[in-house]
Amino acid sequence: MTKCHISYLVCAAALLGASLGAAPAATASAGLPAGSSQPGHAHAFHLVRPGQSIQQAVDAAKAGDTVLIAPGTYHESVKVMTPGLTLRGVGPRTVIEPAATTSTTSSTNTTSATKKPAKNAKNTKGSKAAKDAKSCAAGGNGICVVGTKDKNVAGVTIADLTVTGFSRTGVFGMATDTMTVRNVNAVKNGVWGIAQERSVHGVFRHNTARENGDAGIFLANTIKEEAGATDAGQTIVEHNRVEDNRIGITVRRLRDLTVAHNTITGNCAGVFVVGDENKPKAGDLTVTGNRVTGNNKSCPKTDRLPALQGSGIVLTGTEKVLVSDNLVTGNAGSSPLSGGIVLFKSFVGATSDHNEISDNTLESNSPADLVNGDTSGKNNAFEHNSCRASKPSGLC
Repeated sequence: MTKCHISYLVCAAALLGASLGAAPAATASAGLPAGSSQPGHAHAFHLVRPGQSIQQAVDAAKAGDTVLIAPGTYHESVKVMTPGLTLRGVGPRTVIEPAATTSTTSSTNTTSATKKPAKNAKNTKGSKAAKDAKSCAAGGNGICVVGTKDKNVAGVTIADLTVTGFSRTGVFGMATDTMTVRNVNAVKNGVWGIAQERSVHGVFRHNTARENGDAGIFLANTIKEEAGATDAGQTIVEHNRVEDNRIGITVRRLRDLTVAHNTITGNCAGVFVVGDENKPKAGDLTVTGNRVTGNNKSCPKTDRLPALQGSGIVLTGTEKVLVSDNLVTGNAGSSPLSGGIVLFKSFVGATSDHNEISDNTLESNSPADLVNGDTSGKNNAFEHNSCRASKPSGLC
């Protein structure tokens, strides 16, 4: 066992001891306050307990460090700009929620313990922590992972925690490279549970995104301007549970991405792959092995979309998307986008071309299991699917 592994186990033991109210082990790391580091180790651990500031520990960390968050509820937003940083809780009982007030203390944990800097932390760090957290909180976000206009922040991991109640997004990444989000519960956030834009090589695994106002998981090229689809660098969205959102998973104006083996249920729409008239088109990606069932929640129309209900997998304005080996059942509604797997012309008129829908199992979807609502699209293929009804007929 390496020193790195031993150090992690020591810190994890200290966290568990703190969560159970037991005295921590008599080790060098057991008494670590937020913002302090383990001496003599290349990659330090920074332990945060209830009443301490996560942001302060993040700002004290260096590339490759881990910030470990004990069970408890932390009322703050957290901004990460350090490459290689891991921000990790110990499971669903590590909860990050919005600050209770908008005062200067609201950008860090608002318990009385946070009114004083953590031991051994400099006041300048505390000031920076407040400023960083405030910029993330001002956008209505819980955890922000942010690079710069010229350079992506690389290798950040967010894991093993719950983020809930933020007005915009639970976990938000912009200008990232290889950002990993795993075992995160993103629940009841105002817009997106987990979102990423202008980023590459993202990894989203084993998360739960539930009861968020728009998409449970939202991935896009950019959200503030019109632009052609960008290469997501083999971004992976897999083994997530996405339920009771407006849309389960949205992929907007991206290419080179895989959505695989997710459970998507109880949303107004399951999966949206969205393009428009910009070039290059969205597409050249794969949606495979997902279980898309009963997405029959009813959602009113928005400026961008009609009312939604009963949509399984929807492609609109895309090219070269492979939709294969998915189980799509029980999605029923009367929206223009309702049905099991739906091919649709973009609402700005862009056709869907060269897409392949094959080897899927579909049942009890309405108005049909397969719907081709873009008959002006070119070279779209429906092959080897197990289904009973299609619109127009003959696609099963």
